[in-house]
Formats: sequence, structure tokens, C-alpha cells
Amino acid sequence: MRFKALVLIALLLANTVQAAPAVGSDDAATFRQDRGLLTRLGDLTDRVEARASELVINAMGLLGVPYKRGGNSAETGFDCSGFVRNIYEQTAGLLLPRSAAQQAAATQKIDRADLQPGDLVFFNTMRRAFSHVGIYLGEGKFIHAPKPGSEVRVEDMGVSYWARRFDGARRVAIGAEPAEKPAPASPTP
Repeated sequence: MRFKALVLIALLLANTVQAAPAVGSDDAATFRQDRGLLTRLGDLTDRVEARASELVINAMGLLGVPYKRGGNSAETGFDCSGFVRNIYEQTAGLLLPRSAAQQAAATQKIDRADLQPGDLVFFNTMRRAFSHVGIYLGEGKFIHAPKPGSEVRVEDMGVSYWARRFDGARRVAIGAEPAEKPAPASPTP
């Protein structure tokens, strides 16, 4: 619970700062500066939680979209990494790499115990590391585009198939740059 830890630290800092005696104008300036830091920390926590909620809601809105190898849109279907890439681009304006392995390499490794909604979960489904990816929803559940002939769906990570194949968890960096749309190609003469 990384966010709860940040909030707890902020509260502890607030109590420490409020309890500090104000001896001179330097102490008052320090107090105001610390209060500003706490406000920014609280704002950051709120934004991260709102973004995670939006990611989960948008992902759930794509339940039932058919699997399509190499697919990356709701209109044509998704494969696992195309689904994750689409959700992050549409929701957060972040352009993740195309393959599951590239997404794992481009994101921050976290412990399974630290998983938060919106984090990425990776599995070894093709006898190679990071061959499948989904978006963690909370309470041991994740959403993904599983395989040909199926649709985007929610699954339980505790089911033996997924538990045996779990490869790790990753978090998309909060400060990641928004996706840049490529400039339109100029026509060739």
C-alpha cells in the first residue's frame, strides 16, 4: 500500500512540523515550505489514485472485445500488450512499447505485495519470460486479452494456471512523458 504509506508519512511530517516551536522568521518560512510540500504530496496521491481508478474503469469498459493477434483497438480487437498499450494511451496519454517484454523492460519493478490497481502483471505463457501482460484490478484480479478465440476478460491471479506462470509486477512511472503523436507523413512525390 504505497499510497497509504505516503499519506501516513505526510501526516507524521505534518504533526512534526506543527509541533516545532516557531522561534524566528526562518522557522516560520521552513514551516510554510514544509506545509507546501505536504499539500503537493497530498495532491500527487490524489492524482495517482484518480488515474488508477480511471485506468481500471476504462479497461473494464472493454470487456468482451475479441482477441486479435497484433490487435490494438476496440474496433479490430486486442492482443495482450495491445490492450495494455491502448488503455494507457487513451487514459493517461502514455505510449508504452508494443510487446509485453518491452513493456516489462520499460516499467518499474515492484513486489507482488505492493500491487495497486492499474499496475501491470506479467506471465510466462509461451515458455519465455514476460510473454503475457494484463492490468491489475485489485483483490488478486487482473484484466487482459488472453488468447485467440477469447475476449478481454477478468481473471483471478490465484488460479493455479496464472499463479504458476506469474513473472512479476511492474508500475508505469508517474512522471512518464505523455504520448507524442507522430507528425503526419509528408506525401512522397
